[in-house]
Amino acid sequence: MTSDQIILFSLFGLLFALLLWGRYRYDIVAFSTLLAGVILGVVPSEEAFAGFGHHATIIVALVLVVSAGLVKAGAIQLITRLVVDSGRSLQGHIAILGGGGAILSGFINNVAALALLIPVDLRAARKAGRSPGLTLMPLSFATILGGMVTLIGTPPNIIIASIRAEEMGESFQMFDFAPVGATVALAGMAFVTLVGWRLIPRRATEQDPTHALHETSAYLAELSVPEDNPAIGEPLGALYEAADDNEVTILGLVRDGKRRYGSARSTRLEPDDILVLEAHPDALDDFRASQGLAYTDSERLDVVEGDAEGLALIEAVVPRDARIAETTAQAIGLHWRQRSIIVGVSRQGRRITDNLRRAKIKAGDILLLLTPVDHGPQVVRWLGCLPLAERGLSITKQNMAWLAIGLFAAAVGAASFGLLSLPVGLGAVVVAYVLAGIIPLRELYDQIEWPVVVLLGSLIPLGAALNDSGGADLLAGQMVDLTEGLPGWAIIAILMAVTMTLSDVLNNTATSLVAAPVGIEMARRLDASPDAFLMAVAVAASAAFLTPIGHKNNTLILGPGGYRFGDYWRMGLPLEILVIAVSTPAILMFWPL
Repeated sequence: MTSDQIILFSLFGLLFALLLWGRYRYDIVAFSTLLAGVILGVVPSEEAFAGFGHHATIIVALVLVVSAGLVKAGAIQLITRLVVDSGRSLQGHIAILGGGGAILSGFINNVAALALLIPVDLRAARKAGRSPGLTLMPLSFATILGGMVTLIGTPPNIIIASIRAEEMGESFQMFDFAPVGATVALAGMAFVTLVGWRLIPRRATEQDPTHALHETSAYLAELSVPEDNPAIGEPLGALYEAADDNEVTILGLVRDGKRRYGSARSTRLEPDDILVLEAHPDALDDFRASQGLAYTDSERLDVVEGDAEGLALIEAVVPRDARIAETTAQAIGLHWRQRSIIVGVSRQGRRITDNLRRAKIKAGDILLLLTPVDHGPQVVRWLGCLPLAERGLSITKQNMAWLAIGLFAAAVGAASFGLLSLPVGLGAVVVAYVLAGIIPLRELYDQIEWPVVVLLGSLIPLGAALNDSGGADLLAGQMVDLTEGLPGWAIIAILMAVTMTLSDVLNNTATSLVAAPVGIEMARRLDASPDAFLMAVAVAASAAFLTPIGHKNNTLILGPGGYRFGDYWRMGLPLEILVIAVSTPAILMFWPL
């Protein structure tokens, strides 16, 4: 290996290790790796930021904005209203809602499709009296499968089409992925509907982790005991009756910075003691006034004492790349930046109520937020979360639904027939959405998932450097040597298995950027068509079903479904085997070697 290859492989190894560790967000890891490559001289400085202007990056950003516009216009809700029927059988519900999700995922970002359908599925589960754990995993897998059908359905397809354009002079078109993708999606949907949901662990199918949050609108608060309070010298238990009358729960006592739980009931109150309480804002203030207590944090006074009609509750799911993930509400200044409070946290079915301002929020958690009325969606976007409660997905421009659909369909049609390039068509749709008022101009850039843009912009130059240095050729040679003497279908299947394994533990975008050049080089060494290998990488990079970290959709259902890390492989492993078994002959049929 050359020195450049050694440096690049070392950088990619470090990149993958940091992504697996998960301590730092993937966009920071990727950007830091890019800078390291420039400093070490393996990425030309003039090409360092070329990835941010790459058409794959532009398409991903535009697809996110267009997806948001379709949701805001009420276009997608026109479909979802038809699929909620509490009297429908479980298999029927999975088939219809999952099938609808798969279709939506072909034309809007698959994360956006799942985010839209989670509230629909939760509502259907409550009406039917069943746990959402039975249906959320099938729904997530269905939206992932549907994204394989079109060019814009999932980022790996966009990336692979871009790599084909650079290497072979022509990109894949909008529906070139459909023959293989649709075959895989149909087979996968049949498995998920008929068999897959039966493999979900019983624990997840017998609980509703969002139910605890619906039972109460209480939140954690702290009240202090003033020096002249008549309760001084009395045991804490003396306040329990008044607390019950005001529907307030006393959780414990803080003295000199130390929390006392359980035995605190018999502790006699002293000046400046802090009571840890759980209550609705109105009940909390009534209790404070009746007992002569004081707020410990003057900054929270305006929020807590506000008219109850001026406050709203909204639920949100925390993705891996959310601003609040792996940090606390206090650390990001949720109260003073957004005038909002975390009311409760549900983590895999367990409601967390202690010290919420300092509780570290995890990916997959459900947050119950207390926000000013009409401010909730803005707070959720600022946190980088996705709304769970249906009120967070309200239709803002119902009369523009068909206009939004028509503009999008026209752009897709023009791109499909070669009248416009896809980035130009999607860009025109975004401009039309802004001019029509479908997307307010002030919210335009909020719809773009910037961490994904940074990830793409950083990895594209690194991938190009690896390819230019001969690193992709080296990896391809090793793969060819490994599969020497095997038939074509076996080579395709092995490439898919390796790509799937990477995608299950890494970001699927990173996986496709590394695996696609290797696939092209393998095809050249075998004197075969690169298209078959690119299609194999496209399907495999998207088929991340074994873990909650392989695909963002799997992370989003972790909390609402009450799942654990090890629950996914039970349905995901046979589904991945099925994907390889179905897609391999489909690839060889539609894209012969």
